[in-house]
Order: sequence, then C-alpha cells, then structure tokens
Amino acid sequence: MRAAEAGDLVELRLDCLDDPALLSSGQLAAVIGKLEQPVIVTFRAADQGGQGAANFASRRQFWANHSEVLKNELMDLELEMAQELVNNPGTSIDWDRVICSHHDFTGAPCDLDQIYEHMTSTPARILKIAIKAGDTTDCIPVFHLLERARDEGREIIAIAMGSAGVSTRILGPSCGAYLTYGALDSEHSTAPGQITARELRDLYRIDQITSQTLITGLVGLPVGHSISPQIQNTAFAAAGVDAVYIPFEAHDLTAFMKRMVHPRTRELNWNLRGLSVTAPHKTAVIDCLDWIDPPAKEIGAVNTIVVQDDRLCGYNTDAAAILKPVTERLGSLRDVRCAIIGAGGAASAALWSLKHERADATLFVRNQGKGSALAEKFGAGCERLEGAHFKGFDVVINTTPLGTLGSFEHETAASAAQLGGARLAYDLVYNPSETLFLRQAREAGCDRIAGMTMLVLQGVEQFRLWTGIDAPMAVMREAADRALNP
Repeated sequence: MRAAEAGDLVELRLDCLDDPALLSSGQLAAVIGKLEQPVIVTFRAADQGGQGAANFASRRQFWANHSEVLKNELMDLELEMAQELVNNPGTSIDWDRVICSHHDFTGAPCDLDQIYEHMTSTPARILKIAIKAGDTTDCIPVFHLLERARDEGREIIAIAMGSAGVSTRILGPSCGAYLTYGALDSEHSTAPGQITARELRDLYRIDQITSQTLITGLVGLPVGHSISPQIQNTAFAAAGVDAVYIPFEAHDLTAFMKRMVHPRTRELNWNLRGLSVTAPHKTAVIDCLDWIDPPAKEIGAVNTIVVQDDRLCGYNTDAAAILKPVTERLGSLRDVRCAIIGAGGAASAALWSLKHERADATLFVRNQGKGSALAEKFGAGCERLEGAHFKGFDVVINTTPLGTLGSFEHETAASAAQLGGARLAYDLVYNPSETLFLRQAREAGCDRIAGMTMLVLQGVEQFRLWTGIDAPMAVMREAADRALNP
C-alpha cells in the first residue's frame, strides 16, 4: 500500500512472486480492489527483466485465465506475448488496456525506430521501449522516439535505463511520455537507474516540468553520489524558479557537449540553461567552450557552464568558495602554510585562491611531473605525497576524490600519522559528511572542515549565474544537511 501513497499508478509485478500461476482470479481481484489508483499488471519474461523463471507457456496461460478479472486494468505484455495473444482468438484481451513492451538490457540498439515500427503493428494502445544507456548520449534516440510518437499521435513510454539514463525518467512526461516509473524506495527498484517515486515528484517536481522549464544539471563521472540535485532543485522551488537540475553521467565528454549541450550542434530541442561540471571533466571541458571567464582561464578549470544565446560560457565558482571556510576559521591567510593534496581542477582552484591570498602553498601529488607544472604555474612548491608528513602546516586540503561515497569511500589521501602536527584538515569531499580523511585527522588531533560548506557556496554562485537572482543560501544549506544526514 506504500506504493499507492507515492504514485498516480501502481504496477503489480507478478513475476516477483514465487509462483504467480497459483494466484487465483479472486486473489488477484482482492489485491487490486485494495488500491485506489489505476493498476498496471506485469508478468514479465526473464530476458525482459522479469524476476522469476516462469516460461512462455505458463505466462500465456496466466493472461488467458485472468483476462476477465483484468479487463479494467492496464496489462504490460512484452512484444512476443502480445503477438501470440493477437493470433489466439480464444483469449479475450481489451487492447486499449495493453502496454506492449520491449526491453534491451544490453545497450542502446541502433534499430530503435524499426523496433518501434514493429510494435505499432500490434493493436496495443500504449507502447513501451526501455533500453540500457551506457553513456548519457544514449538518451538522444529515446527523446527522438518520444518526439516521433507524439507527432504520430501514439501513446508511448520510452526510457533509457541505467545511471546514464536518468534524464529520460525525469523529462519523459514533459516530452510526451505516457508515464514514467519510480521505485517504491531506494532498495526496491525494478530496473537499473530507477529513482524513487517520491524523488520524482518532490525533488524533481516532474508534474511541473514543461517545454519552458529551464534545464540545468551536473555532468561528471560518476554523478550518482552528488547531492547537488537536492541542493539546486530545493533552491529552485523555494525561489519560485521554473527550472530542474538533473545528473548527467558522461563518459565521452566531447560527444555529450556536441550532441546534447552546444546550441549550434545539439540534437535535442530543449531549454538547456547551464551545467555544473565535476571530476573528471573540469579541465577537458574548456576545449568545448566559446568563452571563459578570466579567473577560470587562469585556473585552467571550469566547473560552471552558462548557455548564452548560441555560446557556451565557462566559469569557476570553486575558487571563491574553497577558502571561505578556512578564512572564517583562521582569518587572513597571508604567509599561512597550506598543503594541497591532488593535481586536478579543484587543486588548481585552491592554488589560484591561495596565491591571491598570499599564502605559502605546497602541492603534494603522486605524479610529481604533472604536479610540478601545476605548482610552478601558481608559484607553489611541489612534493611527493608518498611518505609526506604535514607537521607544521596550518592547513591541509584534500582535493582528490579519495573518500567519496562509492568505490573510493574506504580510501584516504593522508593517514593520521601523516597529518599529525597539522593545525587544520579540510576535505573537499562532502559525501559522506565525515570521510576517512577527516576521521584520520581527528585521530591526529587536527581541527577539521568538511566539504559541504564549500559545495553550498559554489552552488550559490552557480544559481545566480543561471537565474540572474540571488540564491536562497539558508535553504540550500538545509537541503545539503538533509541529504547527507537523512
């Protein structure tokens, strides 16, 4: 019954039962009768994402036996089953209640239009096509399919599964999709990349998205750990801005920028306003832009893109945000000894800011060749991270992704032994709120700063760049805290 509280329709996945064939018509009718929302009844084959091992014959018999009790419900029949039942005159099916579905869990097929045309040969009123997205650009043919079906007057559900396909789940209804699917909760998704029904409604506000809604989002690899959607979407809602913020998982950044972002080359007709850029794309994205703000150009890294007419403009909001929590703690940083761990875009922003604060900065890296060039650019020292000790440093800043929720969660840029004698340890990683680096710093007796404050501060400036109005900072802080400490 929890599903009925979150969705407009409820899907009964009978293939998740041990033996759906034992379910009598009376039992099925009783379950459906308890739901106020319309019901989609699904009994899917294993190769189409079904959870059970029921064979084709048993599933065909199920539909034949229960067609009468299901006459008022939507029925999800995979294409092969729909074709079988069309040719079986002994089965009474109301095809206006049928969703004819096709799932491809191996990737994005190149013959998507042909599959669609094949499905239109059935009498099913609603078509459903779900493919596996390996990169966010795999969403393009899905959006094109939605556009084609809308132009042809066909009702369709088109979804790109997987973390790279989230945008199709969020934007699908505004592009003409009959519906989108949401999980009951994070532990009960029925397809890769499925987010919860409550997130779709409360966080992404899919009921309010239209063709006029400003599209913003986060491009990176990975992006699933990010709490920026919680921060920015909550801010949009509080400020009354018609905008949505979506995660975009991009392996091939150049293809994403060309095919989905740049106004002169993109293949989607959408109201894209801007993007946040995170690892590992902050430096590489520069080659895709038309104009770069001077500080971002000096830093050599962009974390914010604004679409202005037919141009892409790049900014770096990290630089101003990185040191604010430190100066609030220590005051002036002039001649303060600062150690920066890492040599990526965040390290560049930190070094640029420290140079302007006239701090005494040293870069600690695993690849000293790469690090030396970066350190020299900003007049900083450069040391090997391996075997380094931070005794005597006023601030140690981790700019690497080590400690981030996921595969890096149990790693740290420095141990307690290395951090002993340092005054303040600052981790730019914000999820989880207490990283292994910060736990090691606590063990070493250091003061500590977590990355959430910096994340919110840089997001405040991004909000202003995209909307032209001041961001509701207090709201954004509260949203970040709720996301990290549910």
